[in-house]
Amino acid sequence: MKLPVTSLVTSLRTRGSITALRTRGRFAALALAAVAACALPYTLGSYAMHVVDVALIFALLALGLGLVMGIAGQVNLAQVAFFGVGAYATALLTTKAGFGFWIAAALAMLITLAAGLFVALPALRIQSHYLGIVTLGLALAFLNWTVNTPMAGGADGISAIPVPPMPGIDLGDEYLYYYLEITVFALALAFGLFVVRTPLGRRLRAMRDDALAAGAIGAEIPYLRMTAFLLASVYGGVAGVLYAGLIRYVAPETFSIANMFLLLAMVIVGGRQSLWGCVIGALGLFLIREWLVDFATYAQLGYGLVVVLMVVFAPTGLVGIPRRVIAARRRRQQVARAVLRDFQPYEPAEREAHGLTDLQIRDVSKDFRGLRALDDVSFSVSPGAIHGVVGPNGSGKTTLFNVISGLYRATNGRVEMGGRTVTGLRPYQLSQLGIARTFQNLRLFGQLSVRDNILVAMDRTRTRSIWRYVVWPVAVWRQNRELHRRSEALLTRFGLTDYADIAPGALPYGIQRRIEIARAMASRPRLLLLDEPAAGLNGEEVRQLAEIVRSIRDSGVTVVVIEHNMGLVMSLCDRVTVLAGGEVIADGTPAEVVASPAVIEAYLGGESMADEPVALPSTEVKR
Repeated sequence: MKLPVTSLVTSLRTRGSITALRTRGRFAALALAAVAACALPYTLGSYAMHVVDVALIFALLALGLGLVMGIAGQVNLAQVAFFGVGAYATALLTTKAGFGFWIAAALAMLITLAAGLFVALPALRIQSHYLGIVTLGLALAFLNWTVNTPMAGGADGISAIPVPPMPGIDLGDEYLYYYLEITVFALALAFGLFVVRTPLGRRLRAMRDDALAAGAIGAEIPYLRMTAFLLASVYGGVAGVLYAGLIRYVAPETFSIANMFLLLAMVIVGGRQSLWGCVIGALGLFLIREWLVDFATYAQLGYGLVVVLMVVFAPTGLVGIPRRVIAARRRRQQVARAVLRDFQPYEPAEREAHGLTDLQIRDVSKDFRGLRALDDVSFSVSPGAIHGVVGPNGSGKTTLFNVISGLYRATNGRVEMGGRTVTGLRPYQLSQLGIARTFQNLRLFGQLSVRDNILVAMDRTRTRSIWRYVVWPVAVWRQNRELHRRSEALLTRFGLTDYADIAPGALPYGIQRRIEIARAMASRPRLLLLDEPAAGLNGEEVRQLAEIVRSIRDSGVTVVVIEHNMGLVMSLCDRVTVLAGGEVIADGTPAEVVASPAVIEAYLGGESMADEPVALPSTEVKR
């Protein structure tokens, strides 16, 4: 059966019309904002203009912090250190080394990138509050260096930084400097929004939501973490250069921990998962701070109280409050109207496009602090087959999947796929080789829509290609359009078109199971691992699952499935491997396995399996 091309084209046209209307509205709003920004200096006095200039610099810093914390989910308390590195490097290179301002600025950006890379290294091994402690320590180390190093001017700082030269424009005038800042800020905001809404941003958000699942579908987690910190350092470096050119004096108090926590408050209050929220929070809190400058102590307490209240009652910030209300209403309407459509089977001819692969498990063992979860497990999975792995709870089935997919490293033995040893490779490397999996407990990206869940897995570009975002963004835009086109076809195939713009958590459990299988297939795997895909499904959903799995097999994908629903296993699988106590106790066809005395004893405690029906009757999930 072929995909319904007509309905797909109609859906794309309708969605395209709505998108066009929204795009025109956004362009109109941006045009009005641009006019207001250009006219702003004509309405302000000199002091107010200075405040706005500095506020824009903090907005740049907030954008960088929002990218690394809100979008990528990496705790970073060193953003103010990036700010300081950019400012101090510019100051030292102009006043001590004699470089012109713009050459010094370029070199300062390279130095800040190196600092970002250095700060990113701990993120490869530690996460959560531990990473926050480390980055805070690095920020304190930088502050200590500025205070105690004669080259940095100590507590007195560095003065006499030259005015940035620009033909025909005196940037010593803060009114004219504002236009330089607003131009840089607009470009920085546009670049950040471009990143967030294209493949790199989706991978960063997937890593934020569930790093383990993101790695399993091909996201290069270590490199993405480093990329997030490098992006933050770029924004911090640009802010530092602009600050040095504006004030023409740098001193340690500007880069204090108090300002770091003020910056953190800006991002949290505004909304860390929205770059617009970060900007609103930065501008709003900075202006409030200036208004309360005579009550600094009380203002600090107020910031802390506001942050606590926002974290508890509005974790998505000020921008997130109307978004959550609107999204909740829209989600209810979408779910009410949405219909799960029939799965459209793959064409068997597509088998040749993939190429068949086999899986060899050879003497695999896995120990956990003296507990042996797997003990010399060996079996083979034939190319293009559906192979079942069954056994009682605690028999090591999911541990075996975790070893195959790279989440665990085998203590002994090896795993081969298509004749290649893949033992010890990381999950994203295995995904790139053609292994995809689902999880026993659903691991969908809850903050992403169903479409974005699919798009993350569908994107197979490497993180090293992010240079295109700077050198050739048109290629990124074209790739993004192609990914959306392909995702529409996959959503239609799995009957999920009506749910494309809904967050998975708002959907029934059975639909979420189908979404997870669709996401796994989005990566075009050669080997698909399904971990208890029928758990929690009713009889009709189990029947549909069997149809989907058979079609996936017919398209040329080798399938290995863990399942407790014995009716499904016996009717679906070509061969079955039975585990008990981490060991293989039987391996053969379903008929051979059900007749094995060892299986009867270990799996059913002595009850014969031969009498159990093998059609597809079972809706009961044995646990």
